[in-house]
Amino acid sequence: MFRLLVTGALAYVTYRIARKMVEDVPDTVDPLLLPPSQHDRETLRRQSAAMGIDPQR
Repeated sequence: MFRLLVTGALAYVTYRIARKMVEDVPDTVDPLLLPPSQHDRETLRRQSAAMGIDPQR
């Protein structure tokens, strides 16, 4: 029973720390935009070819 209490307390403290870290990030920070993967580009080319148009680059 004691281990369950300690585990619950540890989970709660971890949750509160993570939440505080997220709240401390200013609103002016832009999210990290990852470049499109090669698979996405190939899919776009196939879809554009099927529609009969060239993709905009």
